[in-house]
Amino acid sequence: MARNAVALSLFWRTFFLLAVLLTGGIFAWVQTFRALEFEPRAVQAAQQIASLVNLSRAALRYADGINRVTLVKTMSDQEAVRVLPREPGDKWEAFEVDRFSRAIGQELRTRLGPDTIVATAVNGNGGLWVGFSIEKDPYWLQADPTRVRPLAGSTWLLWVSIALLATVVGSAAIARLINQPLRDLSFAASRIRDGEYESQLDENTLTSEIRQVNMGFNRMARELAKVEEDRAVMLAGISHDLRTPLARMRLEAEMSVHDEEAKRNMALDIDQLDAIIDKFMDYARPGETKLVPVHVSSLVEREMQGFRDPSQIRISSRVAIDTKVMADEIELGRVFQNLFENARRYGRSTDSGVARVQVSYARTGPWVILSVRDHGPGVSPDKLKQLTTPFFRGDAARTAATGAGLGLAIVEKAVQRMGGNFELSNASDGGLVAHVRLKRAP
Repeated sequence: MARNAVALSLFWRTFFLLAVLLTGGIFAWVQTFRALEFEPRAVQAAQQIASLVNLSRAALRYADGINRVTLVKTMSDQEAVRVLPREPGDKWEAFEVDRFSRAIGQELRTRLGPDTIVATAVNGNGGLWVGFSIEKDPYWLQADPTRVRPLAGSTWLLWVSIALLATVVGSAAIARLINQPLRDLSFAASRIRDGEYESQLDENTLTSEIRQVNMGFNRMARELAKVEEDRAVMLAGISHDLRTPLARMRLEAEMSVHDEEAKRNMALDIDQLDAIIDKFMDYARPGETKLVPVHVSSLVEREMQGFRDPSQIRISSRVAIDTKVMADEIELGRVFQNLFENARRYGRSTDSGVARVQVSYARTGPWVILSVRDHGPGVSPDKLKQLTTPFFRGDAARTAATGAGLGLAIVEKAVQRMGGNFELSNASDGGLVAHVRLKRAP
């Protein structure tokens, strides 16, 4: 039960597998891009800062005092770059605190000289500060720190989120595309199970394997339709061809046999043969059912009227008058008729010889469980599951084999056609209990 509770459809299984695969690929590529992007970005940032320093150094070196002040002011206003004298008492904070900043600092010292200083703050003023010299005069160049920052985490998060969203949508589309032929095949199989043999699966699909499966399935559906048609004709022929001589035998017995006991026994044999034909017809009947709300209590009362001999069977019903189930009224009537007949034949009490039958019900969620219990000898537990096998008879039945061995098989087949479930069990204090579970009607 626990395994079925967590079972996934093929669509969701395919979707999750694709999503996991693609998500893993995204994170692997992100790590790869970050690793490949690290060194080029550090070198590029160091080159930009080194170019600013070299340009500033060249401009200041060849400018006189007045023009130098104007140049410094222009650079500060238009380029967001400040050049300030570096005093011996300046206090600065080191820029190189992680792998990325150390790579930039190393590249700057390689391009500007080993005495180059890189700081994140000077005298409490933040920014990107680079200390350099012009003819032995020390200076600070303050630039925008965003020039040397790696891609922000928010940027990576945005791109990864977009990629994950695309992965989810793409996985759903691919899973739907992969499972569409299987869903069509499952739907066609369910229609055949319900007796509808007109399958029209696409035989021109581009996928060769799916095309072969669809062609084979359509061919099988056509053959099953022909078999079903032949079976219907055969059943009608059997019913007609057998009942005609039986009717003649009955007429002949009435007219030619003078011994009343012999006549009665022949009539009983003919009735039994006629009933066996009915059983065969019921079991082989095509599975066409129309589910409608059915009042169980009135239906049980109606079927009870056919078993009015108190010397053989006594039936009591405890089904509430408002109990309704989704069923085919004719099929459900046949179910109770077969259960009552089975109890009449094989469920008689050992003390009185009368079959006492109780019909009860229970509601469990969307289901209604109808129970038919007798007080007979019951059945050996190892043979309970075999009772619904066609032509199988229990030990008690073999001693009085007057039926075809199809009654409970007919019940199980009818209940399944109505979308329900049929089970047999032994009562704790003796007797056989038949449980019919059907959908509750709204």
